[in-house]
Parts: sequence; C-alpha cells; structure tokens
Amino acid sequence: MGRGKLRIYLGAAPGVGKTYAMLSEAHRRVERGTDCVVGFVEHHSRPRTEVMLHGLEIIERREIEYRGSAFTEMDVDAVLARRPAVALVDELAHTNVPGSRNAKRWQDVEELLQAGIDVVSTVNIQHLESLGDVVETITGVRQRETVPDEVARRADQIELVDMSPQALRRRMAHGNVYQPDKVDAALSNYFRPGNLTALRELALLWVADRVDEYLQEYRGEHNIRSTWQARERIVVGITGGPEGRTLIRRAARLAEKGAGGEVLAVYIAASDGLTSASPKELAVQRTLVEDLGGSFHHVIGDDISDSLLEFARGCNATQIVLGVSRRRSWQSVFRPGVSATVARESGPDLDIHIVTHDEVAKGRGLPVARGARLGRARIIGGWLTGIAGPALLSVLLSQFVPELGLANDMLLFLTFTLAAALLGGLLPALASAAFGSLLLNYYFTPPLHEFTISDPKNIVAIAIFVGVAVSVASVVDLAARRTHQAARLRAESEILSFLAGSVLRGEDSLDALLERLRETFAMQSVVLLERAGEVDPWTTAASVGTGPVGRPEDADVDLPIGDNMALALTGRVLPAEDRRVLGAFAAQAAVVLDRQRLVDEARKSRELAEANRIRTALLAAVSHDLRTPLAGIKASVTSLRSDDVEWSEADKAELLEGIEDGADRLAALIGNLLDMSRLNTGTVVPLIRETDLDEVVPMALGGVPEDSVDLDIPETLPMVAVDRGLLERAVANIVENAVKYSPHSQPVTVSASALGSRVELRVVDRGPGVPDAAKDRIFEPFQRHGDAPRGAGVGLGLAVARGFTEAIGGTLTAEDTPGGGLTMVLTLPMAGNGPPVSPELPTSAVT
Repeated sequence: MGRGKLRIYLGAAPGVGKTYAMLSEAHRRVERGTDCVVGFVEHHSRPRTEVMLHGLEIIERREIEYRGSAFTEMDVDAVLARRPAVALVDELAHTNVPGSRNAKRWQDVEELLQAGIDVVSTVNIQHLESLGDVVETITGVRQRETVPDEVARRADQIELVDMSPQALRRRMAHGNVYQPDKVDAALSNYFRPGNLTALRELALLWVADRVDEYLQEYRGEHNIRSTWQARERIVVGITGGPEGRTLIRRAARLAEKGAGGEVLAVYIAASDGLTSASPKELAVQRTLVEDLGGSFHHVIGDDISDSLLEFARGCNATQIVLGVSRRRSWQSVFRPGVSATVARESGPDLDIHIVTHDEVAKGRGLPVARGARLGRARIIGGWLTGIAGPALLSVLLSQFVPELGLANDMLLFLTFTLAAALLGGLLPALASAAFGSLLLNYYFTPPLHEFTISDPKNIVAIAIFVGVAVSVASVVDLAARRTHQAARLRAESEILSFLAGSVLRGEDSLDALLERLRETFAMQSVVLLERAGEVDPWTTAASVGTGPVGRPEDADVDLPIGDNMALALTGRVLPAEDRRVLGAFAAQAAVVLDRQRLVDEARKSRELAEANRIRTALLAAVSHDLRTPLAGIKASVTSLRSDDVEWSEADKAELLEGIEDGADRLAALIGNLLDMSRLNTGTVVPLIRETDLDEVVPMALGGVPEDSVDLDIPETLPMVAVDRGLLERAVANIVENAVKYSPHSQPVTVSASALGSRVELRVVDRGPGVPDAAKDRIFEPFQRHGDAPRGAGVGLGLAVARGFTEAIGGTLTAEDTPGGGLTMVLTLPMAGNGPPVSPELPTSAVT
C-alpha cells in the first residue's frame, strides 16, 4: 500500500477563499466518481462556504470533554475505518484539544497519508513555523499555532489561493469573512492594506521557492541540461582580478530589473592553471556579492569556459556576465579568450553580457600555465599529427622534392614528432618517431621502397633520429607533467587558502561548507555521518544535495574522519589525487561541527551565568527590602507583647495593621521573586483557555484601595485565549504599579476594547510618566524609575508582568497618557471559534 498524496491550498490571510477552493475541488472530484469525504471542515459561519458542504459526505466529529467543556475534533479512527480515496482536512496548523489522538492536526493528516488516503488541506502563510518572527514583525501578532515547514514542503501539490488586498478588504466589508460587528476593527488592524500586501508577497515568494525546488528535481530526474528561463538567474564569472567588483555590481543591477532575480558569482580554479588570483581580492568580491544579496561559488574545472557553462546550466541560469578580456590583443591570436568562447558556445538559451572595465587589455599578470591533463580533442590531434603528418610529408617529399637530402628529411620528420608531443603527449610522439623512422627507411634510404638499408651511415642516422625524437618527446612530456602538477597544487592551495580563510572569518555553517564541497567536485550529494561507537548505527549530522546515503559503504566516495565520523559523497568516483583536498574539507567539516556544538554549550553556559547573575542581583536587591517589613513586623509584635506599656485598643489596632501591611509587602515581594525565578528557569507553562476579562480583572484589583481604580470592562467584550492565573498576576502588578505613581485624587483607569483579532486592556495613570528612552528599561528586572522610595519594591513587578503576558501570547508596552502620565497597553489574543489550546504540563510546572 503506497503513501497518499497531500495537496495544500495556501493563503496569505484568512478570508482569501482556501476552504472554498478546497470544497470546489472536492465537488469536481465527486463528479468524476472519486470517493471523497469531509474529515474536518470549519466554515466559520460563512454562508457561501457552508453551502459548499452540501452534497459531500461528512464524517461525524469526535466529541472530547476538557475541563468541563465539550469540544469536537476530527475522528481519525472513523476516517481510517471509512478508507475514502480522498479526505478533506481543513486548518492544517490547528492544535487539537488535549486528549485527542495527536497533539497537532498535521499529525492526524500524516496518519491518513501513511494509510494510503489522499488528503486535501488548507493553511495560511503566517502559520508556517519558519515565518513566525517575520509575520509578527509585519502584523504585531505572534502565531501560536504553527506547522513545520518540512510538512508543507513534502506536499505533492501546493496551490496558492491569491487575492489582492483591496479585493479581500471589499470581501470583508461586505460581511463575507467576519461578523459585521468585527469588520471595522479587523480592517483597521490586522487587515490593513500594508499588512495584507506584505503577507501576500511572503506567500508568493514562498510558493515561488517551492516551485523552483520542483523544477530542479524535475530537471535532475530527466537529465535536462538546457536552460528553462522561468526565473532570472545571473551568473558572474570572476577571475579574482580587480574588474570583478564592476561585474558583480553590473549583475546586481540586472537582477534588480526583474522581481526574484538572483546573482551567483563563480570563481573557477582550473586544473590546467588559472591566472593567479589575489586571495584578498577574492575575499572582497565574496563579501560584495553577499552584501548585494547574491551567493559566491568556488569550482574546479579543467576548462574554464566549459566549467562556467556547465555551472550556469546546472543552476538553470538565464544570463552570464563576463568582462572584456584583460589579455593583450596579440595574445588573442593564439587562443580566444574565455568571453569569446563562452559567447560562441552558450547556445540560444543563455544571454551573455560582455562588460567593459578599466582593466581591458592591460595584461593578466603572470602567464597562463600550460597543463598536461589533455582533453580528447588534444589527444586525437596528437595522434593525427604524429601519424598522418609523417605520411603526408613522405608523399609530398617523394613527389616534389626527392633530392632534398636525408638530413633535411629527418629534421622535417622530427618537427611532426615534436608537434605530436606538444599536442598529445608521450605516446603519440613515440608512435610518430617509430612510424617516421619506417617511412624514412622506405622512401628516402637506398634501396628505395624496401625496408632495408644498404649504407651503414644511413642506419646510424635513422638510429640517431629515433633517439633524438624519443628524448625530445620524453622531455616535453615530463615538462608538461611538472607543469600540470604545479598547476594542480596551485589550485589545491587556493582551495586550502579559502578553507583557512573561512576558519579565520569564523564561518560556522556546516551546510554551506558541504554545499561548497559538493560544488567544488561536482557531486550529487554530500553527507557528514557520525555514530556513537563502532557497533552503533550511522546518523546524519548534515547533508546537502539530492539522494544522500545513510552509510559510508553506500557512497561513491567515503572518507573516514577519526573513528566514528565519515564524509560520504555520491555522484562519481574521484581520483586519488583529489583526496588531499577532500581530506581538508572533511577536517574542516569536523571542526565546524565541533564548533557548532561548542557554541550551543557556550550559549547554555551563558544562560547559566545569566541566571547566577540574576540570583546575585536578587540577593543584593532584596537584602534591604526584605529586612524593612520584617523589622516593622518585629517591632510591632515586640510592642504588643511588652508588659511595660498599657496599649489602648486604637494603639493595638494600629500595631496589628502595621503587622498586616508588612506581611502583605513580604508576600508580594516573595511572590514576585518566585515568579521571576520561574520565568528565568522556563517552568512557566500556561494553560490556555477561553476567558472573560470581566471575570479576571476585578480579581486582580484586590491589592489596591477600592476608590483608586475606575474599571470599564464591557460585558459584550469577546473572550480571550489566556491563562487566567498568569493574566491575573500580570494585571495585578500593572495596576499596583500605576496606583503607586498616580496622584491620590486621580484614580487609575482600567478599560478594555476589541481590535481585530485581539483585545486591548489599557491601564491609565496620571503620574509623572516615563521618558521615551526609559520605556523599555522599566520592564527589565530590578529597575525602579525616578525617585521611587527604597521600600517601594525591588523593581520586579513590571518585569514579571511582561514575562507572564508574553507567556500567554500577548504583549505589554508603555505609552504616554495624553495630558501626562503613563498608559500600559496589554494586548491579548482573542479566542477563536476553535477549541482552546493547552500544552501538556510537566509535573514540576505550576501556574
């Protein structure tokens, strides 16, 4: 039984029509005879969506009781028992009620897929886990229900349900999305045109990246090498010369002309000897291209032009930017430049831009080294020159210049032998020498046209010819080999220098290092494997590319790193001479992995150090504040127990009131200290449930005088999804702080209102206020603003309030009160139509 297929309708915001599109697709499938059922669809009281459910088979939901209330979730067992061909499951990022089969709905969907059932689902872009911070920056709202990106990326189909911000706002204004009483608040907050535009762009870019992944996989599976110009990718060929900066900037300007343009700078170190490049200049150009939003790539290739074109086609590039050659004009007579060769061989699918610069025709510095790693064309040319050349020369000399002389004939034959050595190496030259000696014997030494020699002098001459030819060919071949070795060592030194530079720069991205290794050796995949012991299974520490292996023995190339780590590469078998550079990459990968783990340990150490610092500051801060109420309590108790003074009833009541006030101050101080400790240790786990503010806020005002607060909480206010206990403690600290600084004649105002998908609670005082520069600092631990008396607390109230507010998914900020004073704005998430969310609590967590 195969795995089912997942189709996702992705939207930029609620109301764009994801559920409607999903139901429309279900009706089309039912009309085609597909067995399709509704596992879970939430229509949110939208009439048009609700109508689309008619005619579809709906699996009855499972009812779950949680904390005295009944909620409904998708009945996974019922869907599995029904075994339809296709199941509709709405809201992929939804969190199930505690007691459900799985904690998240995407886990329910995974079970259905494993059972071979196709699933059609929906999700909004703000619910993707990796985009939480970005969405919060755009909208100011943190999404607590998320789905891992990998779940969405594994979908077989992703369809974007797109709608312009103006059209979505019109749909909302017509009442097609929210109830009429919520429309104005939604349009003025979350659904502002700027928010919707940014979310729409985010969704379009995410889908575009996913489409690009599909395209790369398809091209790889079908071995498609030609460029498909679906997206502008501009490859910049750089040599490490000073003109590289001009080329990179020019490519960046070209990329800016089209949305989604991408710049890839590639430096090719040729094994046949690339012009020496300055490592400093390469580092500058690497930084420049990364600052401009591009990427830098380092590749080894036998031929610069071929390697550049192969790289461009491999990444599906549409344009190549090259500079006019720095070689002098006379050098082009012997060999065309890289720019000319690339332009000639690029074909119709690649646009080539030749950019002028200040270094044109000024020379390339050191001469290009000649290599001995010859291509097939060079070897074939050597054999043709060594064999066909002497044969043709024999015919010409015997027909037109028969009396030239044996010595001159030998020199001409020797010329072809040298040419064969220069073109094809030692073997063609040896064959040319042997074949030439036979031709000299047959055509030019008496008796002619016979393989015999009558004159002993001619025997010596031919022997000398063979010896000279073999010696010269050997010397030429040896020089070529030495040149090749030098060129290869130089290419290796460039890579090793680059690796050393990455260490000095502190680069710690293991994936980036492995991707650079994969590009350098043109491999299909690279994976770093490790295991705990010799008999333990291998685990993947990091991998790049497609089709990584799980064991070193399954790879085309494997390199051990110590006893329990290995680098495995697939794609082709590398020659032994490449293993030195491969070993350097492997050692660097092990170092980067160790560095990452050390960084994690250092971060944990810093957290422990910060906790110790807070504890130290805590002891220093509370030493006096704990003693002061204790001293007052001790003095009052001692006075009451004294037999020397006869206390009146009024005096006794005053002393008892002092004891009570001191005990209350101690209780509040110790409560804040404990709360701050829980926040620092991460043991605050909220129990989120639907709550009415008019039930919580009055309970938080018990610690302030009755006439010090004016309360304005409308009964029609929507419910909020919060932890009641944490919210009560946060509000209590905020109100007590406001009452402390507000004049006695002007009570603090506590009001609430609904704005879009959130509820705002505002605590307004008429005190001295706080400067803008100090508004964030007042929420830090042990901070007391202005001339607060020593006994006013240790400065933890607002820090605890903000910590609790953020723990329940809200925000706490400070604003100026018009006319003077400070307003604390506590923003809380509005309870949705779905059931409340409550994570499982550890046994040590208490709220």
